[in-house]
Amino acid sequence: MKKYPLLEDVTITNVAAEGKAIARVNDVVLFTEYAVPGDVVDVQVTKKKHSFIEGRVVGYKKLSEVRCEAVCEHYGCCGGCKWQILPYDEQIRHKQQQVVDALTRIGHLTLPEISPILGSAKIYHYRNKLEYTFSNRRWIPFGVEREQLTPKELCGVGFHIPGMFDKVLDVKKCYLQDDITNRIRNEVRSYALEHNLEFFDLRSQQGFLRTLMIRNTTTRGLMVLLAFYKEMKEEREALLTHLSNMFPEITSLLYVINSKCNDTITDQEIHLFAGDEAIYEKMEDLRFKIGPKSFYQTNSEQAYELYKVVRRFANLTGKELVYDLYTGTGTIANFVANSSRHVVGIEYVPEAIEDAKVNSEINNIKNTTFFAGDMKDILTDGFISEHGRPEVIITDPPRAGMHEDVVKVILNAAPERIVYVSCNPATQARDLAMLCVDYDITAVQPVDMFPHTHHVENVVQLMRRNEASGL
Repeated sequence: MKKYPLLEDVTITNVAAEGKAIARVNDVVLFTEYAVPGDVVDVQVTKKKHSFIEGRVVGYKKLSEVRCEAVCEHYGCCGGCKWQILPYDEQIRHKQQQVVDALTRIGHLTLPEISPILGSAKIYHYRNKLEYTFSNRRWIPFGVEREQLTPKELCGVGFHIPGMFDKVLDVKKCYLQDDITNRIRNEVRSYALEHNLEFFDLRSQQGFLRTLMIRNTTTRGLMVLLAFYKEMKEEREALLTHLSNMFPEITSLLYVINSKCNDTITDQEIHLFAGDEAIYEKMEDLRFKIGPKSFYQTNSEQAYELYKVVRRFANLTGKELVYDLYTGTGTIANFVANSSRHVVGIEYVPEAIEDAKVNSEINNIKNTTFFAGDMKDILTDGFISEHGRPEVIITDPPRAGMHEDVVKVILNAAPERIVYVSCNPATQARDLAMLCVDYDITAVQPVDMFPHTHHVENVVQLMRRNEASGL
């Protein structure tokens, strides 16, 4: 391997996209992690490119005045919550700047004044879903000899170490979800070790306990889903019965037998062991059904703030035909239905579309229609001719943004307003540059859904140019 240099007394100057820290060394940009602006650090270079270098901090010479202490004991080992060492007001300031930089430097867009970012009321215990992995090869901190540990001491349940598919950090306490999640996870670990249940071997694909998913809602719904690699009926029922007895708060206790090479359960049959098959979230006077395979924004309370921005930017009067693209389980579609003439929702995942229909049904919403399929295949000029030209299009694509064919169809449909919701301002900027052939950006509202991470949502309102100009 190449021997890269050690850089001493490097002053961190800024925060970059993807949560990395930035410095300049001899006019070359350096990216590193676990540092904040104002830190003076020693950095071991790990990668050199023509335009930048990357490295890891190996020593702190001076700590920044803006730095704060991380709350979580797993900080620095776990790949999440890397911005814990930044006060929250600093976090959202940098996220606001990320949005500005993406829209101006990538999209080269003409922008109105960007509204101040909406911060999350909760910066801990805000997530409604976490997934954990069982492993018989847990990650061992430096300085501890793996050979000195017993097989049970090598078992753990937690999060994957970044870049290591077969290493799992054994999590004792996570601050992202309600503390009952910690108690359930720790109880499963204790029970499994006491009863000699096999933790999964991620290399050889063998074992019994595979993954654990916990979801909760503001209405006190609590779902626990255990995934087993193979069926061991007596052991499985004993564990699930133990959980049901220990935690009466669990309202939906489920399990799945997943013998595939990957952990995804979207194509697996889910079995109900106790309680209800789903949990329910409430938003204003609406109820949303959340099953084990359902997508729902993972910060429930901040999702409400996000959807209120979407509804405000849509500026609905009750007369509009609205298309909700990438509708998921129809949360936005149903949220704006009462203000619309009709809403057409399109989503790739068929199970999500079935959930969207159920959510309309349980809320007695009769002016929604949902379609399942690949967006670029469903949303065509012919589809719009058949189902009507929308006055408003709301689009909330995945991180990769919209396919170019989808953008072309939107432009051909020529809605009066477009509301673009994005979890990746970089790809949003690219798409907006294409849309701005015929549209003006009239409002921008960043929303922080994920405190202590670099992720930021951004909502943009676009008006068709003759509409925006009043012609």
